[in-house]
Amino acid sequence: MATVGYATPQGRWVLAAAVMGSGVAFLDGTVVNVALPAIGDDLGTSITGLQWTVDAYLVTLSALLLLGGSLGDRFGRRAMFVYGLAAFTAASVLCGVAPSSGFLVAARGLQGVGGALLVPGSLAIIAATFDNEDRGRAVGAWAGLAGLASSVGPFLGGWLIDAVSWRLIFLINVPLAAVAAAIAIRHVPESRAPDEVPLDVTGALLVTASLAAIAFAAIDHSGTGAAVAGAGGALGLLAFVAVERTSPHPMLPLKMFRSAQFTGANLTTLAVYAGLSGGLFLVVLRLQVSLQYSALEAGAALTPFTVLMLVLSPRAGQVGQRVGARIPMTVGPIVAGVGLALLSRAGPGDHYVSTVLPGVVVFGTGMAITVAPLTSAVLASATDALAGVASGVNNAVARLAGLLAVAALPALAGISTEGSIGSSLGDGYGTALSISAGLCVAGGVIAAATVRETAPTRAVAHPSPYHACQHQAVADEGRPAA
Repeated sequence: MATVGYATPQGRWVLAAAVMGSGVAFLDGTVVNVALPAIGDDLGTSITGLQWTVDAYLVTLSALLLLGGSLGDRFGRRAMFVYGLAAFTAASVLCGVAPSSGFLVAARGLQGVGGALLVPGSLAIIAATFDNEDRGRAVGAWAGLAGLASSVGPFLGGWLIDAVSWRLIFLINVPLAAVAAAIAIRHVPESRAPDEVPLDVTGALLVTASLAAIAFAAIDHSGTGAAVAGAGGALGLLAFVAVERTSPHPMLPLKMFRSAQFTGANLTTLAVYAGLSGGLFLVVLRLQVSLQYSALEAGAALTPFTVLMLVLSPRAGQVGQRVGARIPMTVGPIVAGVGLALLSRAGPGDHYVSTVLPGVVVFGTGMAITVAPLTSAVLASATDALAGVASGVNNAVARLAGLLAVAALPALAGISTEGSIGSSLGDGYGTALSISAGLCVAGGVIAAATVRETAPTRAVAHPSPYHACQHQAVADEGRPAA
């Protein structure tokens, strides 16, 4: 297909569609945590229900992310992008009108399916559509605007929750997605991979069912049902590995894990993003339930974290190119762990500036040091032919980390997941944040032991704190246009 230039009218339309489409998912990711206390009050749910509100989305998104990218390559990237928008929007409407916690959880699972088509599609469209000379500029603009969506999300979501209802954080997706779909249909050219590769549907179904069962076991964590689900999930993952090992076209090429650096970088991702996701899940609840912050105040309280990510990540990437990924990937997670340890002290009656802000700043600084060098380390461990797959795997691992942390962390810390949210947090909050801090530090130790190389400099789109999917921008820069 013919490619387009960045400064052309069509190029601007293509970028607008990709930014608006991915922006819907990014906004959703930044505001749902802020809405959790309001959802719990309105629907009368405990922490268990809130865990599922987060994890139902992450189960389908993390399990289907690689399949979603393959569907776009085979059946058309624009088509899958539009279908993803449609599914995400329909699910958002269902979330917005949810009469019960169970209904909301089911709708969030459907949102994850839409996101698995939408998220990889937005960057794949940019990679396939723009000229080689302009692709880096387009990816950079996409990343900057996506970061803006991440930073605006908590303010917008908090204001909507306080002024009207938590339901509007889902319903606001409808007009945004409709405009993005209209632009894509009218202005984005269709593109496909030159070779038709069979889809690994069996692997996708196995990993989705397995992750759902493991999440159920971690959240319920008691009784025969949880034990059976946990065992079934573990057996399902073993079956998934067997399928991937024998499949001629696996969604997860296991040969990549022969690289100690690739395995180590993904273990680092698993540990650090588990600390990130589990920590933020509980910090937002702590601010609103225990410290009596409004939804808007809770969103604003975490703004320094997002700002530090946006400002420092590019510089950290430059430093990583000069000194290698190992040092920042070792230091960054340890600094992030210190930030989470500081946040573990936040309790009723504490002031923001003296207690919360230092932890947010240190945590944000540590994550900003980590994420760009982590991307380079992942790419350096894979061949050019597998760069896109390597980045996609790393993105899925980041989502998986969030899924497992939100599911298991409350139980590990002794936080009761039944009864009122306020009474449940109690003493277990400090323990949970300490565990999250330990996970980040463990990520740094793993990086020190396994990371050696850094990928050559490319046009890098640095991840937002909430969406590791932007790692894919780096890999897409190395792909030829379809």
